[in-house]
Amino acid sequence: MGKSKLGKFVLFGALLGGAVALLDRSTRNSVMGTSKKAANEISFYAKNPETLKQKLVDQKDKFQAAYEQLSGDVSYIKEQVEELKALTPQVKELVTDTKETFVDSKEEYETILKESPTATP
Repeated sequence: MGKSKLGKFVLFGALLGGAVALLDRSTRNSVMGTSKKAANEISFYAKNPETLKQKLVDQKDKFQAAYEQLSGDVSYIKEQVEELKALTPQVKELVTDTKETFVDSKEEYETILKESPTATP
């Protein structure tokens, strides 16, 4: 068996597709503009590494703050779920007791009504 040529053909197809896309003037202009902008940024940060370092530190701080906020929210939700799990059996017991009380009361009222003399005109 020979080597797989899939990788070569995929790369060739990508290069060919890129070349065909560059035949369009607006695409060429867009690629050139983006390339120039990227080159300018690389050049700027190469000359000013402290600016890049500060920008990265700021991004890290933002992500860390977002993580801490999310972590706090998750902890709060977890606590609420645990509290709900603890309350559920108590609520179920309360509902069951209330139902039994109403059933017992109904039976008592029926007994009272049966035992009481009815008034006839």
